[in-house]
Amino acid sequence: MVRALGVAVVGFGWMGRVHTQVYARLPHHYPDLPLRPRLVAVAEEVPGRAEEAAAQFGFASTTRDWREVAADARVQAVSITAPNFLHREIGVAMARAGKHIWIEKPVGLGVDDARAVADAVAEAGVQGAVGFNYRNAPAVEYARDLIATGEIGTVTHVRIRLFSDYAAHPEGALTWRYERARGGSGVLGDLASHGADLARFLLGDIASLTADTAVFVPQRARPTGATAGHARASGGELGPVENEDYVSCLLRFASGARGVLEACRVSVGEQNNYGFEVHGTKGAVFWDFRRMNELGVSRGTAYQDQPVTTVFAGPGHGEFAAFQPGAANAMGYDDLKVIEAHRFLRSVAEGRPYGATLPDAVRSAAVLDAMARSARSGAWVTVAVP
Repeated sequence: MVRALGVAVVGFGWMGRVHTQVYARLPHHYPDLPLRPRLVAVAEEVPGRAEEAAAQFGFASTTRDWREVAADARVQAVSITAPNFLHREIGVAMARAGKHIWIEKPVGLGVDDARAVADAVAEAGVQGAVGFNYRNAPAVEYARDLIATGEIGTVTHVRIRLFSDYAAHPEGALTWRYERARGGSGVLGDLASHGADLARFLLGDIASLTADTAVFVPQRARPTGATAGHARASGGELGPVENEDYVSCLLRFASGARGVLEACRVSVGEQNNYGFEVHGTKGAVFWDFRRMNELGVSRGTAYQDQPVTTVFAGPGHGEFAAFQPGAANAMGYDDLKVIEAHRFLRSVAEGRPYGATLPDAVRSAAVLDAMARSARSGAWVTVAVP
């Protein structure tokens, strides 16, 4: 029997819209899921935005105050897609109100915020999912399987890159993302958090690291009105960019493998150039988000001059079969969020976690915290295990 699950979305910028859309798509891809999302409420402080969301997507009610969502008995699960500085307060309140939460990374401004939300979820006995979507790509899950089963031998080193131009324009508005008090870290939270999660997902815990950061666009114009996504502003009062545009990091894994993680939000000429190369003693795997459904695989006994084969993701890889009937039929970004939503609702239905969870967010935040400490000191630092 299919049960309705009352859901709410708190924060209706671009990511709030994505969450809403994938809730609607869940029954199409996972018809056997025993829970059917019902859009109960949307909370957004920008005047008129919640009403627009309700008119387009069919939310039963709107509010500018997320606290009304926490008190709403109709709501059993909440997507938290508000700015980073609100994650801790909203996440803790929703968990204590008995709501299951699906919260976007990096879950607050640092490891203390992520741990507070994780603790609240554990204490309340609710389920908590986190928006580490790139691990959900079927090709990435296949890469993890190849690594775990020893198909490429013992992993020796990995390179993870996350380059984007979303903040490259000098007229990019000085939104909350560039402020320490509201955004926390810059590219660390935006992109390197995904890199830290991918590193752990593929290779296990990071033991120590050394990092360097930089700000390349030191001033931006303050916006004169509400913004969504990566808006531009010109002619306004200039203010300082308070967090980093760029990070490079050397990694030492608990396994003994070595790694490089590099991320930048002001890379002119780069649009979502995210990916990894993992090398082992017998082979390697290569993944590029822009060719999300392909995995480069090198394995065998040649060692030198060993070829690389392109494997197209298909029904035998991850959740691919829920979306396409045969290999090389493309999936897209939003499909990764559908997978994430399915794992969240499956967690709610079965009372056990599936997919990326709050403990994963805490461990990612611990890596980011170590990067920040290393960038300040210029030294190798140990990654504290939460």
